[in-house]
Amino acid sequence: MDLFEYMRNTAKEKESPLASRMRPATLDEVVGQSHIIGKDKLLYRAIKADKLSSILFYGPPGTGKTTLAKVIANTTSAEFTQINATVAGKKDMEEVIQKAKDTLAMYARRTILFIDEIHRFNKGQQDYLLPFVEDGTIILIGATTENPYFEVNGALISRSVIFELKPLEREDIKTLLRRAVYDSEKGMGSFDADISEDALDFLADLSGGDARHALNAVELGIMTTERSADGKIHIDIGVAQECIQKRRVLYDKNGDSHYDTISAFIKSMRGSDPDAAVYYLAKMLYAGEDVKFIARRIMICASEDVGNADPQALSVAVSASLAVERIGMPEAQIILSQAAVYVACAPKSNAACNAIFAAGEEVKKSGNLPVPVHLQDSHYKGAAKLGRGTGYKYAHDYPNHYVEQQYLPYELKGETYYEPSWNGYEAKIREHMKRIKEEAKKMQDC
Repeated sequence: MDLFEYMRNTAKEKESPLASRMRPATLDEVVGQSHIIGKDKLLYRAIKADKLSSILFYGPPGTGKTTLAKVIANTTSAEFTQINATVAGKKDMEEVIQKAKDTLAMYARRTILFIDEIHRFNKGQQDYLLPFVEDGTIILIGATTENPYFEVNGALISRSVIFELKPLEREDIKTLLRRAVYDSEKGMGSFDADISEDALDFLADLSGGDARHALNAVELGIMTTERSADGKIHIDIGVAQECIQKRRVLYDKNGDSHYDTISAFIKSMRGSDPDAAVYYLAKMLYAGEDVKFIARRIMICASEDVGNADPQALSVAVSASLAVERIGMPEAQIILSQAAVYVACAPKSNAACNAIFAAGEEVKKSGNLPVPVHLQDSHYKGAAKLGRGTGYKYAHDYPNHYVEQQYLPYELKGETYYEPSWNGYEAKIREHMKRIKEEAKKMQDC
């Protein structure tokens, strides 16, 4: 590196955002994530010993994925190369691989390739890396905010160790904020600012475990707040509230948090917990989730988990779906809340759901069994000659509009797929079916 390049890099570093400047240079400077980088943990030992295999860092934004990659870059004896999957193409990867091969052949040094946002690579791009990970040309470090089991090829996953990073704890965020305010080398100590404990608590609470989000707020506060009479910049609760006005919610409509939240919403309705159901509903609405998507999930739950224990639940859910499309937000949240609470509080039965799955399995197993002749269509000329419909008993001609006859294929005689529960309206269905069958049997015996 020549003098001019050094000066350019130094100037660039000084002008870079606070969150970037505050990244730790060594493993011991890292705050949080003790479950994977505690001194007795595998990753800590591997980094210290410079014995890394391919790894995937998975976690929400601002939790330290890139930070850990930078720490590895500063501690490893291997060549370190970084690319971002949002802008890199196959040509970029080919250049990296060729350089890695040359480095290995000429200097016996392996190359660590850090790919940020690796989930943005398509299957073909991920497949391209596989043989070079396999033969040791590169050690892959991938960072992703998405669940790697959904977004990364199974072959790469099987050759990597996955480390899940969690949102930082409040005390971890406060530690980082204090460093940022008072550190004169990397932080903003030269601005002669201070931050109150209330402001620290507020920013740590509202950052949602995202260190970058909190650091950006502090930087904005220091850069825009006038000095007080004592010549200092005071970051108090009022300044903090202006700099981070809305609590950050981890919710990407196409990401892992989306699926986790909607899963919790459905399971809360299924589990008859209306309070949890409306909480997750509120979280989705706050994050801007499509109200039509939410309404569809309520309709599914109304049929799958409530079913005939309360047939009205599906009607309520369908009506809510139509209403939110016509009304929109913000009023749609009231309608969705009503429907979600109704479904959560309704008696539960998955009997109808189990029935169709059991019948479907039977169809796959038994194949194309013939329909009993007396049930076959007889509304055409010549049907009688073929015996179609012969012997069919018209249910409405009998007491209770019920008559015993074979409806299933004869090969499945006696099979039962729908077993009404004892909950809600299904208890009445069970009693009704039992009564009409018993009365029909008595009539037959007479």
